[in-house]
Amino acid sequence: MSTGRVTTADFRRMKQEGRPITMLTAYDYPMACLVDEAGIDAVLVGDSLGNVVLGYDNTIPVTMDDMVHHVRAVARGAQRAMVIGDLPFLSYHLSREETLRNAGRLLQEGGAQAVKLEGGRDVAETVRAVVAAGIPVMGHIGLTPQSVYQLGGYRVQGRDAMVARCLLEDARALSQAGIFALVLECVPTPLARMITEEIEVPTIGIGAGPYCDGQVLVTHDMLGYTVGGFMPKFVKKYADVAVEIRRAVEAFRDEVRERKFPTEEHGYTMPEEEVEKLKQR
Repeated sequence: MSTGRVTTADFRRMKQEGRPITMLTAYDYPMACLVDEAGIDAVLVGDSLGNVVLGYDNTIPVTMDDMVHHVRAVARGAQRAMVIGDLPFLSYHLSREETLRNAGRLLQEGGAQAVKLEGGRDVAETVRAVVAAGIPVMGHIGLTPQSVYQLGGYRVQGRDAMVARCLLEDARALSQAGIFALVLECVPTPLARMITEEIEVPTIGIGAGPYCDGQVLVTHDMLGYTVGGFMPKFVKKYADVAVEIRRAVEAFRDEVRERKFPTEEHGYTMPEEEVEKLKQR
């Protein structure tokens, strides 16, 4: 592993050496700092910020300006981990020129080192163009949240052989197009294992079983820092931050109402002679 920023070459080396790659999401500076300090290899600024941070029902409303804003904050915090920014809905479909402009914004304005986009063979030529422009691209197949309406909801993809073959072909096409890594979301374990063994680039699983080259989770999910909503089967909660936040907020509320906070120790003093002058005035 390089001693500085994690690179795409590190990703390739880790796959070759059988060392699992770790990736988590972050959407702001404090979380990016904490994740980076913990030694995570890559920080994904996902368009999942729509659901997790902005309160949308899905990722569709997330804009390029949203992504640049959040990528910029994360890039200020993550000093070692590779920062990867998601290209949001319709930011890479209308024209090659607009795709390159948008991908470039995540690097130039946001400070990311790579971008991620969803799709298989249908976006292979787009991937090829972005890579040719010198921008590293992470692919994403399986459950692709930007296609939630087309997919009919958040469902496991590739349970039948025909769809599984299509996903395998998608993985091959993306690998040949020049991606440096591939996210496999909500695909059956046997299929994820087959893809991982067949393509040269690392696979990063989320709900894809234990045989991928790396794993990613939404940090808010694994910390229990979410409000309501459905929690996917593949999420393991390593903490329950929401419980602690509620406890602290309720304690603050009660102490303020009971005039237990603040106390003298939380305030500032002034010299007695200045107090007297103030009274005389």
